[in-house]
Amino acid sequence: MTTSLNGIDVDGFRQFAEGIRQNPDNAIARFEVNTRWDGQTRSATTVKSYDLCGKTHARDFTITADEPAELLGTNTSPNPQELLMAALNACMTVGYVANAAAKGVTVRSLEIQTVGELDLRGFLGLDANVNPGYDEVKYIVRIDADGTPEQMEEIHRAVIDTSPNFSNFAKAVRMVPELVLVEKP
Repeated sequence: MTTSLNGIDVDGFRQFAEGIRQNPDNAIARFEVNTRWDGQTRSATTVKSYDLCGKTHARDFTITADEPAELLGTNTSPNPQELLMAALNACMTVGYVANAAAKGVTVRSLEIQTVGELDLRGFLGLDANVNPGYDEVKYIVRIDADGTPEQMEEIHRAVIDTSPNFSNFAKAVRMVPELVLVEKP
């Protein structure tokens, strides 16, 4: 019988983690997306597959982005900053729910509110001294769960310590850019 808590297969989660611990060669997960310009400020990103434990797994998703009209867009989709924060929140949500399940804690509700401010002078190239990105991002986690305050603090700390997207926000990621010019026929 499978133990499920918060919709998480706790036994399966533990078995997966133990398999990675025993075979570190399977520890690498590789994700890839492809984004195409869709006119004006719109873009469409496709997700076709990811690699996990030495195997490729098929996916089929499209993520659209646009800017609000005030930023020259058509307001048809979230903008890249909203998608970035949504990705952070979604990753941390998995962390809270899975860590709670592993500790036997039932989550009744969970909400993460994230706020960041950009100085558009950096993005617009008006001032080279202004960071085009975030200097600070604040988030509030509102969780209703049956854990003790100590358990909830342990879960919170575990999310901060292990969430890939929290880490991506909190530490510099080495970027490896490459420009390929398409040859004209």
